[in-house]
Amino acid sequence: MTRLFTSAFMTGQRDRWSWTLLSVIPDWVDIDAIVAARDSSLVKDPSVPIVSIREIEEGLCLQMLHIGTCASETRHLARLHNELMPYQGLTFAGPHHEICLSDMRRTQPDRLRTILRQPVKPT
Repeated sequence: MTRLFTSAFMTGQRDRWSWTLLSVIPDWVDIDAIVAARDSSLVKDPSVPIVSIREIEEGLCLQMLHIGTCASETRHLARLHNELMPYQGLTFAGPHHEICLSDMRRTQPDRLRTILRQPVKPT
């Protein structure tokens, strides 16, 4: 029996989305420089959302390449969550995230390339 995964993301309810923008920070960047940049951005625009520094260790993941608009990702996530994970005896180990490979300013929407990545653990 397959448990169907539904969420605000999967059903397109954008007003209920809870998301975080992540950016890679190279090891050679000094933490003091990061804190200074964050504080500077808050001075320039106090409406900037909370900026924090965190390290993610996600462990085992399933991922797939999606080509197309963000709005069309849900069918791939549904397959990942409802077919591939149960078939392999896996369940959720954290929220999915996306790795954007394309520059949204220069790429046609139907040609955007995104890695959909889901941390998993055995059921």
